[in-house]
Amino acid sequence: MTQPVTLGGRPLMPPPGTPAEELLIARFRSHARRLFWSALVLIATFGATAYLYGNLPEGFEDWMLLAAAGALVLIAVVIPFVVWFSRSTTVTTRRVIAHQGVGARRRREMSHSRGYTIAVRRGPLQRLWGTGTITLSNGVDAPLRLSNVPNVTLVHETLADQIEVGQILAHRDAQSGGDEPGSL
Repeated sequence: MTQPVTLGGRPLMPPPGTPAEELLIARFRSHARRLFWSALVLIATFGATAYLYGNLPEGFEDWMLLAAAGALVLIAVVIPFVVWFSRSTTVTTRRVIAHQGVGARRRREMSHSRGYTIAVRRGPLQRLWGTGTITLSNGVDAPLRLSNVPNVTLVHETLADQIEVGQILAHRDAQSGGDEPGSL
């Protein structure tokens, strides 16, 4: 009987018939360039508020200025940041998991072992920033769309490698299933 190949005491591939341990490969959010306009609004609001505060004719107008600045920051800065922060993607050795939502979370998964096609689309600005949109489709479920993925080529190569490894393990387990003593 051959010994399993190990790396740092951990086997590279599990023995046939045993489930592979699920390991985290990557966890990421969409590129933060989406928050550019929010940052610009925040800087302009603070600059305008600092300039106008105390220079308005009536004292109560300063409070109106602060209320308007607070509302603008809430709508144009805080809400877009919370929406951006509430969406994340996790890639493990078994599946791709897309999370979104603040209060009620929505989760979508695609298994590597079932296989799926990977489509990458990169517009001119996305190429400039090194991002892209990845669409995963297995032909059965609705496609999983990951927008503005940072380092899109690295993520694409990682997903392709994981599909290949998952299918190799599934094929190996299917082949070894009939070779065990006592199986039909």
